[in-house]
Amino acid sequence: MKRALISVFDKTGILDFAKFLISKEIEIISTGGTYKYLQDNGVKVIDISEVTNFPEMLDGRVKTLHPNVHGGILAVRDNPVHMDTIAKHDIETIDIVIVNLYPFFNEVVKDISFEEKVEFIDIGGPTMLRSAAKAFKDVIVISDVTDYDVVQNELTEANKVSFETRKKLAGKVFNLTSAYDAAISQFLLGDEEFPTYLNMSYKKVSDLRYGENPHQTAAYYVATTQSGVLKDFEQLHGKELSFNNIRDMDLAWKVVAEFSEVASCGVKHSTPCGVAIGNDVYDAYSKMHSSDPVSIFGGIVAVNSTIDLATAKEMNNTFLEIVMAPDFTADALLELQTKKNLRVIKIKTIKPQGKFEYVTVDGGMLIQGADDKFADGLKVVTQNKPKDKDADDLTMAMKVVKHVKSNAIVVAKNGVAKGIGAGQTNRIWATVHAIERAKDGGVLASDAFFPFRDCVDECAKAGIKAIIQPGGSLRDQESIDACDEHGISMIFSGIRHFKH
Repeated sequence: MKRALISVFDKTGILDFAKFLISKEIEIISTGGTYKYLQDNGVKVIDISEVTNFPEMLDGRVKTLHPNVHGGILAVRDNPVHMDTIAKHDIETIDIVIVNLYPFFNEVVKDISFEEKVEFIDIGGPTMLRSAAKAFKDVIVISDVTDYDVVQNELTEANKVSFETRKKLAGKVFNLTSAYDAAISQFLLGDEEFPTYLNMSYKKVSDLRYGENPHQTAAYYVATTQSGVLKDFEQLHGKELSFNNIRDMDLAWKVVAEFSEVASCGVKHSTPCGVAIGNDVYDAYSKMHSSDPVSIFGGIVAVNSTIDLATAKEMNNTFLEIVMAPDFTADALLELQTKKNLRVIKIKTIKPQGKFEYVTVDGGMLIQGADDKFADGLKVVTQNKPKDKDADDLTMAMKVVKHVKSNAIVVAKNGVAKGIGAGQTNRIWATVHAIERAKDGGVLASDAFFPFRDCVDECAKAGIKAIIQPGGSLRDQESIDACDEHGISMIFSGIRHFKH
């Protein structure tokens, strides 16, 4: 008679599947809570201790780690030496292994003690799964409750499970256990920034229609061991999200999260096209929109405060792809929902959580800490000091420039990023572009130092009153002298904000 070993934390669907196995004359062995659950529901089941001839011990930590279990799983059925060996030791084969793991992914993010989290590290489960997955030619291994139907259908129709299905089920095991081990590794290594091996644990949320372009396939994964803005959001309305939508949402929210004031950001093609702070949501959105009413068409808007009806109506005057906010008044939500395809996103995790940024290259990956600093001490380096209002705008502009592709320049005035020069191959082009977009002066922020005075001279022509930049160039004095000539105040922030 064939035998199945069942040990599951998530008991979804297991009762019906166990009854099916019994109907196929497959004997069931089980452990702990699973044994009790099946027995209480009328399923004939053998306790694991009858197989191991040893009681469960150490609060259930040791129950399946035994030769009678793993010998029965790992013995190669067409290897006479293997079969003679297990027969000599009175070990019977185990032909199906059904295991799902302690929910470490869920528990590690909870507000519980370190010791409590450690108790959710499963040892016996992954060991059985790995043994069965290695022996997939002879053993059917199920680690995902959605695969009960797959196995049941094949056993019903052909009375066997195909080699290809067994191989796929085995692959799913190692896919799961590698992510599970990665999560544990990250938990135990804690603050070690760059361990010897890069372990990543992400779970697929959905396949996407396509990537950046229709010919590129894509999927969306979320981290298993940490929260985050784009892990915990809720879509309240609209079409499914695309690859480009999710990328732009990430940027838009990171910008508005920089501000304690009410702020609105518009993003188009992974670049902020307008940013503003205001007295209220309507004020912030209106200012943001008016700073570049052309680019925002078909864009993504994030607001870091509850959207009201007046703002929703104003938003509906423009074709937008996405509106993001921490909340919406009931009437505002109804108003936005009149746009059939508009994606309405409620943000639950307000502050971005990511500690690292990842960039793939062909055959490798670059990892860096998140750019979570604003400045390293602000220092006025010119004869003139910025006026209070200009100082506020300088701060606002620098918070925006952090998120603009380099070379990056932002011109701000009265709490509005009126001109954004992004992604240029030299700084003077970015400066000229930002100034031309702003039209009527203001203050200017640069993501990196000015290597020449040409940017300052352009600022003077456009009526720019104050500049904030990191400093650190060998030619800093040239820029300082140029500012003094033109009566422009300049602040060094001490922090560069390249974003490539």
